[in-house]
Amino acid sequence: QVQLMESGGGLVQPGGSLRLSCAASGSGFRFDAMGWYRQAPGKQRELVATITSGGVTNYADSVKGRFTISRDNAKNTVYLQMNSLKPEDTAVYYCTADGVRYISQRYWGRGTQVTVSS
Repeated sequence: QVQLMESGGGLVQPGGSLRLSCAASGSGFRFDAMGWYRQAPGKQRELVATITSGGVTNYADSVKGRFTISRDNAKNTVYLQMNSLKPEDTAVYYCTADGVRYISQRYWGRGTQVTVSS
């Protein structure tokens, strides 16, 4: 089965930075697109950023220029560098990975809390 291990969340002041990591594992799986979504209290889950195995990236307009997604294919790990954080970035951040073994299926991490507050 596929497991996604997230790390790096926490409390940061406005204007600060955090780096999220997510390592995917699963015997016999390869991982195509990986990414991050977030869900703030009382709001729907939304896309933050995605990256293909070839390095093509996609960002939500709200994070463009502030967040950078990257991945290490050898480690099946995706990163989200978050700079110039704002209070409205406060949310639970979820890692996703499209795992492929015979068929493709999207897997989700448990989520990591990011709180931006002074």
